[in-house]
Amino acid sequence: MTLYTRTGDAGETSLFGHHRVSKAAPLVDAYGEVDELNAWLGFVRSYRLDPDIDTLLREIQRDLFAIGAQLADPSNRLTPRVTKAVVGDADVERLEQAIDRFDAEPPALRKFILAGGAPAGAAMHVARTVCRRAERRIVSLEPPADAVIVRYINRLSDLLFALARVVNCRCQIPETEW
Repeated sequence: MTLYTRTGDAGETSLFGHHRVSKAAPLVDAYGEVDELNAWLGFVRSYRLDPDIDTLLREIQRDLFAIGAQLADPSNRLTPRVTKAVVGDADVERLEQAIDRFDAEPPALRKFILAGGAPAGAAMHVARTVCRRAERRIVSLEPPADAVIVRYINRLSDLLFALARVVNCRCQIPETEW
């Protein structure tokens, strides 16, 4: 089996259920943004983060694959035939608990801060902005994406902000206030 299929050479791709759509379709753009976010989190993890952060990011990467699968099957064509990984309310709650835990570690915010700091912290800020872009793409979909996906991505950007701050704090690199 080869890596290339040639099926996308005309500018189309397949969703689950073999439904063909343009690679420029908003849905493809949305799950492409989720894929980019996942790659950024892999890049952040390459900095050999503390185990508590690395484990959490690995779980999030798995969640993002599930979100990509949910987006690529907008009409739930496979649901009756295939058990898919999906994100749910418990996953959103898990992110909220992580936000609360990590947000308590660095000094309280008094002002806006500029993105930057340690390389891993700066990369986490980039991942946060990619997450916000993915969120914008997802909320623009018609028909609308599952509301739990929107909540998950919204909380994830908040968590990535908190994690960027924690990484910089643990590296003892002060934040630049604006």
